[in-house]
Amino acid sequence: MPPTSNSPQLDAEALYARLLQQVKTGLAGATDPAIVGIYSGGAWLAERLAADLGLSARLGFVDVSFYRDDYAKKGLHVGVKSTQIPFDVDGATILLVDDVLYTGRTTRAAINELFDYGRPARVMLAALADRGGRQLPVAADFVATTVTLEAQQALVLQRAAEGQFTLTIDDDHA
Repeated sequence: MPPTSNSPQLDAEALYARLLQQVKTGLAGATDPAIVGIYSGGAWLAERLAADLGLSARLGFVDVSFYRDDYAKKGLHVGVKSTQIPFDVDGATILLVDDVLYTGRTTRAAINELFDYGRPARVMLAALADRGGRQLPVAADFVATTVTLEAQQALVLQRAAEGQFTLTIDDDHA
């Protein structure tokens, strides 16, 4: 079981190293592995994982904006990005990557979109942090930490220009 943290001082680089080790072990022997990151934090993590695992040629990204179950209610967010999956999804082992696993709704939307590109042999989920609060039966195969937060709080992953990650708790998230 991953360590639990209630501290606003999360060491994102140590968490990334923990996640990388889990993924490296979990993907050993996988059939036709590929990595797909969910914009934006999951995409940053996916880029780094792909580079560290030698899978840069099998890297893709999804923007779940049009697949969200609250799309009709909330509309589009500023900065919608295009989905990019430049490899054959059929028969692949897909590592779906997100920064924070919360309700499970983003993961569901990403899986729905992924299946529009083909039928993978397997989809595995990696998240830097799991904050609980699931509304759908979704669980990560790989997670670096579990964090307990108040409902109005959010975990925010940021990436510096040189690629280093920081993970902070935003107390004003509504």
